Amino acid sequence: MIALRQVALQRGTQTLLEDAELTLHAGHKAGIVGPNGAGKSSLFGLLLGTLAPDRGEIEMSGGQRIAHMAQEVDALDRAIVDYVLDGDRELRQAEAALEAARERGDAHAEAEQHGVIEALDGYSAPARAAQLLIGLGFTQADLTRPLSAFSGGWRMRANLARTLFMPSDLLLLDEPTNHLDLDALLWLEQWLVRYPGTLLLISHDRDFLDAVCDHIVHFDRRRLVLYRGNYSTFERTRAEKLALQQAEAAKQQARREEIERFVARFKAKASKARQAQSRMKMLERMGDIAVAHADSPFHFTIPASDKTSHPLLVLDQARLGYRDTAGEEKVQLDEVKLTLLPGQRIGLLGPNGAGKSTLIKSLTGELPLLAGKRVPGEHLAVGYFAQHQLEGLDMAATPFMHVQRLSPTASDQAIRTFLGGFGFQGDDAFGEVGRFSGGEKARLALALVAWRKPNLLLLDEPTNHLDLEMREALTEALASFEGTVILVSHDRHLLRATVDEFWKVADHRVEPFDGDLEDYRAWLKARLEGERREARADKAGRQAEGAAPKEDRKASRRAAAELREKLRPLKKTRDRADQALEKAQGELAAVEEALGEAELYTDPARKAELTERLARQGELKSRLEELEAEWLAAEEALEAMEAELLESGA
Repeated sequence: MIALRQVALQRGTQTLLEDAELTLHAGHKAGIVGPNGAGKSSLFGLLLGTLAPDRGEIEMSGGQRIAHMAQEVDALDRAIVDYVLDGDRELRQAEAALEAARERGDAHAEAEQHGVIEALDGYSAPARAAQLLIGLGFTQADLTRPLSAFSGGWRMRANLARTLFMPSDLLLLDEPTNHLDLDALLWLEQWLVRYPGTLLLISHDRDFLDAVCDHIVHFDRRRLVLYRGNYSTFERTRAEKLALQQAEAAKQQARREEIERFVARFKAKASKARQAQSRMKMLERMGDIAVAHADSPFHFTIPASDKTSHPLLVLDQARLGYRDTAGEEKVQLDEVKLTLLPGQRIGLLGPNGAGKSTLIKSLTGELPLLAGKRVPGEHLAVGYFAQHQLEGLDMAATPFMHVQRLSPTASDQAIRTFLGGFGFQGDDAFGEVGRFSGGEKARLALALVAWRKPNLLLLDEPTNHLDLEMREALTEALASFEGTVILVSHDRHLLRATVDEFWKVADHRVEPFDGDLEDYRAWLKARLEGERREARADKAGRQAEGAAPKEDRKASRRAAAELREKLRPLKKTRDRADQALEKAQGELAAVEEALGEAELYTDPARKAELTERLARQGELKSRLEELEAEWLAAEEALEAMEAELLESGA
């Protein structure tokens, strides 16, 4: 158990916590939310003992093993798989003791240390470490490469793998998704759902919080408020509370009407494509979501250029990639043929390293084509936000100066009003950028893109470093932007609310993807399962080539037949769980759609109905977890038996 009692914490002149109370029990998975600078990372410091409260008490049940992800990683000349294994210090100590016993010739001590390593599950450790790294996007060939050979973002992935590998009862993760693509994020999501200990997670990804967390801790005016349920439940509960406060009523109603007007406008031109319909549902929910963010300091629009071209941009038979230092072509995408039209809203999906960022850089013209043509429209105006955009800011300048350099004739008041929508109000507009946090720099970079009034927005992971309030403001701004949008993001809420179609970037090709994010998850799972089957088949083939020529084939066929017979009940169990999962997901979707009614939270006569629906939602989510576990167990058993069949040659 973790308990904070009447805790006060001050950093410099800023009071972060005042008489804060919080109790979390073993096994809770709690998301920590609140604006940047509220004290979320400082809460981790209190739990780790690196910070002491100015007043109050912090109680933690004894013997807890804590795993915490470091925010900086040294560029070590150590293989990344060894770097991950180093996370289990007890195992490393036992291995060192075993080696010392061998050198001394102490057989008794050697046997003793073998027992210790076995108790620590040490003999499977290399395989477990490799599995974590591959799940987070590394390849098998990467595992023996030194940490120093990777970029900062990839070193942070290795650091995350090391943290997950550490034996722990309490796991503290501060923005673990910042350097992940969508594929790695989906893998991490499933890993954390299965994590058996207590989890405290700082994240600004609402879908990630929804999937992983069963409690939300909200930093609210120097207090800690605990909400039961995931982030969406927290938003609805908080919206209900805010709706009851008379001082906020008019402001909330105005925001709701603004969103509803936008939805009505969009409905008039929405296509019948599945993703467009998915976006319609998301936009309809945004009216309710806006209520929970009525007190947000961020609210802005992205104006589009007055002029446009039809088409905006064309790539014809393009080959995309780069040339290495020897001048050789490194092709990532080939035969790319696409036409961008005014008003298109496209999300790019695809495995890590497939070429999504390469495509965006090629569209901007920043990365020259290896072959083919790039034909820009006469009035093309590109707004480009890159993952490295923050590095291009002038650290000695202020936000006001950055905008003024773009438009020297703009009035001081126009610049200050514009910057205020991005949270740079009052003296903040004249603060030195070098002293800003990552989130503040990201906000400024987005502001500079918006100021240019583009008609083509190219956004490569724009939500990194942004808190939930700013992400919501960006979601609303992009949803109402009238130009063309191409977006790469691991934030699924942002994708659902802002794009009408997806393009798949995979296997050196760019092509339309017929489906939504759930379909992509299924495609990705099928792709990974196919790769695993191929790997097993290759292994079985190699083993068959090395087998003795006088193998007893009759006995082998009999054993294979017995294995196939064992597969039947497992397949039935898996299929039953699959059908039950589909049914429960349908019921849950219906309940959550019903919970989206605004009147449900404001009409006192419907309070019992609200309670009943929330309880049913909780029951269905628990049922889904049970069914997913049942399906997973059957699937894993099937995979194991299928591997045996392959090895037997059946």
